[in-house]
Amino acid sequence: MALYHLRKSLQVDVKCLLTTVSGKYQRVSMHGVRRYLLESQAASLELPLNVIELDEDVSMNSYEVSMKNAVEKMKLEGISTAAFGDIFLEDLKVYREKRLNEVGMSALFPLWKRNTFELAQEFVKLGFKAIVVCVNGDKLDRSFAGRAYDESFVNDLPEGVDPCGENGEFHTFVYDGPVYSRPVRFEIGETVGRTYARPAPASDDDKEVVFWFADLLDP
Repeated sequence: MALYHLRKSLQVDVKCLLTTVSGKYQRVSMHGVRRYLLESQAASLELPLNVIELDEDVSMNSYEVSMKNAVEKMKLEGISTAAFGDIFLEDLKVYREKRLNEVGMSALFPLWKRNTFELAQEFVKLGFKAIVVCVNGDKLDRSFAGRAYDESFVNDLPEGVDPCGENGEFHTFVYDGPVYSRPVRFEIGETVGRTYARPAPASDDDKEVVFWFADLLDP
């Protein structure tokens, strides 16, 4: 949606995509999407893809160094602005703006402060298609993983879960829509649960959270 509005509403010339993957597992961080599907997605979007490989136990410091090196390289190539799909998380917006300002670049947020229910409706009406690849077990049960992101999915969300998953309740893989030249093909594999430590503070009885991942495979 951010790419759609950058091109249609803001008439921005988008030069490339930038994302991070796990160097060990070759999957998109937190989404769990395999790298070759990410590359297929970029090919359908007809945009170059810049990938930053992260260590398995990456620290915040090493992450920031890797990101800084990547954006400085793009700046040398004539890119002055980075765009993000953030909607209402103020602390994340400030963080991105601060880090980009350090290297003399600016940030753009084409979806900023949009009503997330209306945005979800627009996403579906425009013909975008997505699959839910990861859900936070604290917010949603495993049955939501692997579902199509559509009107039915949004209507079934429990109270307090953002329709766009802006608080990290769920993550999606978008495989078709107005900005795609062709659908990205995949098959849905098994759903697996992975346990992660909660950020501090957490009680002794509540130190872990389960995330459910729907594995997407090459058809």
